[in-house]
Amino acid sequence: MGNTLILAISVVLLILSFGSAYGMRIELFSDKGQDKSDDGICKSMAEPHNYVCEEHTVRTGDGYILGLQRIPVGQSGGTSRDRPPVLLQHGILADGTTWILLPPGKSLAFLLADNGFDVWIANSRGTASSGHAFWDWSWDKLASFDLPAAFAYVHQQTKQRVHYVGYSQGSLIALAALSKKHLLSMLRSAALLSPISYMGHISSPLVRVAAENFMAERLYQLGHNEFNPIGDAATKMLKDICQKSGIDCSKFLTAFTGQNCCINKSIVQAFLNHKPQSSSMKNMVHLSQMMRNGTISMYNYGEKDENIQHYGKPRPPSYDMKSIPNDVPLFLSYGGADALSDVKDVKLLLKSLSDHDGDKLVIQYQEDYAHLDFIMAENAREIVYDPLVAFLTLQ
Repeated sequence: MGNTLILAISVVLLILSFGSAYGMRIELFSDKGQDKSDDGICKSMAEPHNYVCEEHTVRTGDGYILGLQRIPVGQSGGTSRDRPPVLLQHGILADGTTWILLPPGKSLAFLLADNGFDVWIANSRGTASSGHAFWDWSWDKLASFDLPAAFAYVHQQTKQRVHYVGYSQGSLIALAALSKKHLLSMLRSAALLSPISYMGHISSPLVRVAAENFMAERLYQLGHNEFNPIGDAATKMLKDICQKSGIDCSKFLTAFTGQNCCINKSIVQAFLNHKPQSSSMKNMVHLSQMMRNGTISMYNYGEKDENIQHYGKPRPPSYDMKSIPNDVPLFLSYGGADALSDVKDVKLLLKSLSDHDGDKLVIQYQEDYAHLDFIMAENAREIVYDPLVAFLTLQ
């Protein structure tokens, strides 16, 4: 799943809610044979559908080894020469499987390959597709190290500028990088699905409780550096949230993501067959800070001296969305039922982009879509992906 911008309780709630909503037997806590992630994304998810798929690795400037999957051609074959490259970036607590959960004809990665694109699937640090995991990072590092490394690798391999598609946290890191004028020499266009930037209006009661009660901070202070969504720290957080008054923990999915309109059992099972991925607890703290403050700033170390040590000033610098160049082709798709990418927050982002060149900004609004519909909905191709492919083709 992707990614989703999920704070400390994320996939734990998602797993439980799916199981409750669909009456499914869930065995994510066992090692019985359904998990195929150890086979690699290409072997387990692309090649069985008769797509050529390559496994690549890239090293970041601060020493992380990240996996990249490439689908160079569609099912009909052909040559990968001169196909425009597109890089797909998942959200938090997920990996590149986000983009091939749906079957051929519906999955964005497969659709792009079948429509003449050279598809590259990114995997952030901390996922099973990274070579190792150290946990002293927040999404700042994804924007300043992981994303540039993936872009540079794809650009070098293809000798072309790169289209980008980011979902949830994948949109946040792109917006942050672009606000700092990074990636521009390698970027062709950017599409942001369920975009995350401002977070002060997130309406998910479960996520708000976690942030407003400093739950991630407490776990981080207790020495939990990794946030494993099926581990003890996540379970404790879930228990604490469900004890808060006003939270109906029998309705996890709606209370967490908003009422997703168009997800069925088969896609839920596909998600459950691939274990959720870890993130850093520091990342959860960072996202919680943004929710409480309503700003898009770098990680706040809390102590003035420590902020000065890292940033040269007592407060962390902000990412100014107004600094994104007005001529960058952008496609933004958001949903009216999304409790994580709230409409009010998206409108703040759009206000920041009010001076953007009119012919370089495409805005799509789907009233009944919530957070997971953008990557799991049965009708995502017709609603989101076909217009997105058309946008990329024109750039």
